[in-house]
Amino acid sequence: MSAHADTHDHEEHEEHHHKETFVTKYIFSQDHKMIAKQYLITGTIMGVIGVIMSLMFRMQIAWPEEPNVIFEALLGSFAPDGVMDADIYLALVTIHGTIMVFFVLTAGLSGTFSNLLIPLQIGARDMASGFLNMVSYWLFFLSSVIMVISLFVEAGPAAAGWTIYPPLSALPMAQGGSGMGMTLWLVSMAIFIASSLLGSLNYIVTVINLRTKGMSMTRLPLTIWTFFITAVIGVISFPVLLSAALLLIMDRSFGTSFFLSDIFIQGEVLHYQGGSPVLFEHLFWFLGHPEVYIVILPAMGLVSEIMATSSRKPIFGYRAMIASILAIAFLSTIVWGHHMFISGMNPFLGSVFTFTTLLIAIPSAVKAFNWITTLWKGNLQLNPAMLFSIAFVSTFITGGLTGIILGDSALDINVHDTYFVVAHFHLVMGISALYGMFAGIYHWYPKMFGRMLNKNLGYIHFWVTAVCAYGVFFPMHFIGMAGLPRRYYTNSNFPLFDDTANANVIITIFALIGGAVQLIYLFNFFRSMFYGKRTVQNPWRSTTLEWTAPIKHIHGNWEGEIPHVHRWSYDYSKPGHEDDFVPQNVPLKEGEEELQH
Repeated sequence: MSAHADTHDHEEHEEHHHKETFVTKYIFSQDHKMIAKQYLITGTIMGVIGVIMSLMFRMQIAWPEEPNVIFEALLGSFAPDGVMDADIYLALVTIHGTIMVFFVLTAGLSGTFSNLLIPLQIGARDMASGFLNMVSYWLFFLSSVIMVISLFVEAGPAAAGWTIYPPLSALPMAQGGSGMGMTLWLVSMAIFIASSLLGSLNYIVTVINLRTKGMSMTRLPLTIWTFFITAVIGVISFPVLLSAALLLIMDRSFGTSFFLSDIFIQGEVLHYQGGSPVLFEHLFWFLGHPEVYIVILPAMGLVSEIMATSSRKPIFGYRAMIASILAIAFLSTIVWGHHMFISGMNPFLGSVFTFTTLLIAIPSAVKAFNWITTLWKGNLQLNPAMLFSIAFVSTFITGGLTGIILGDSALDINVHDTYFVVAHFHLVMGISALYGMFAGIYHWYPKMFGRMLNKNLGYIHFWVTAVCAYGVFFPMHFIGMAGLPRRYYTNSNFPLFDDTANANVIITIFALIGGAVQLIYLFNFFRSMFYGKRTVQNPWRSTTLEWTAPIKHIHGNWEGEIPHVHRWSYDYSKPGHEDDFVPQNVPLKEGEEELQH
């Protein structure tokens, strides 16, 4: 785009900007910065719901069959006399998993930060299609509302686990949570997938077509690389879950038999013939495993950016980082079968999935070593964003090590569907992704809201969260190795597991403290919007383009001409320069050679 057309385009934006009403600015906005805030706040509300559910079922496991006034207040008829009903326990686990994986982590990371940073960091006025961007947010909001509505269905919300395996999900009469609650779950997810696909296509087109002059692919910040590849993975794998959901709706409502065969209910043979529940597992996990990386890759990008900025050092191995992102994207789509080692899979096929699963440890390890080397001998600024980034690397490595056991088809049999699995994926995906999200929020909050978060409250939030996260999920490895199965609402009927009762109480106490400290974060987040210290133009002395845009948000990002790019994203502590950072839009000095990265 020429400078003249660019300025003209901006003047048009300004005209629209002056005419904006409250509704067009804050509700049906097409400005990527506002849409990012909408995603973040919606994801935060969903996160609060998801965390409350997890605390409720933790209390149930720690103190089973004991009356609890909280259960009575929140669950009503599902907790007569304050004792949680067995069916509602599985429903809470199901909706908690669904909300956290899809509505908090996917939306909180991809939805928020792809929207906020892609146009700003590549030097674009906005997304390729502001209208599609708005539609993708409102579809996400609609799917969130439907998922919350499903909690209030008379027979109870979906209760087949977040993986919704048939036959519990395919037979409306199987249990209370298989009825209307399950139907709403499927409708909500279908709308969510439509939202994700629209968003992903928008991100891909924007990165390919709208980079500013001089912004080659090898000058992109690693954040943009991760958002771009995440969107590509989403476009490849989300339609498969959509097809699985549609086939499941047909089995439920139209008498087909894709996933059902030889079903007996109370001695009566149902008419379903020829289907296979294992087919559903293949379709679900073909999305389900890439989904792990759809969640974790954006967090990796945010952490890379924050570490370079807060170490005052160029990111170590920029090209190796890009190669590892691409390798993870490819390998993540061919490892899904490791979730199915005990489904009766052919052992030879199991060994193939074992090989590809262990292979994916290599690009993950490349990233971990590159982060550690970036920190090595850096001038570390230990602000809350940096602390969460370092904690991300810690939990990613800790959780990843247990993945080697679960990825081996012979070893997995012993711990499959125990708390060992819960510990593994919560550390490597849940907690790590949350840490990446918190790091991103603390770092880019000034860009979003023009104010700073309170640093001291940030430190309290970090340290209590970090201690409690390990306090919750580290002991789960041991009770998992002791054989304690997941998703049982009480273990008191099995004398074998009596020894794990105290561990479950300790885990629950850590969970309650960790949940409570998030209130400090929420207080800090919402209070700072109005009363936080006003930010300066570039509070972290960062090199990337978003800090060259004015603090006051304008639709179009930059007044006048968009800055041009002359160097890569990580010129920190560069010899021959007065400051310890050189922004991307600063021209090269005469005779200065571009850093070979």
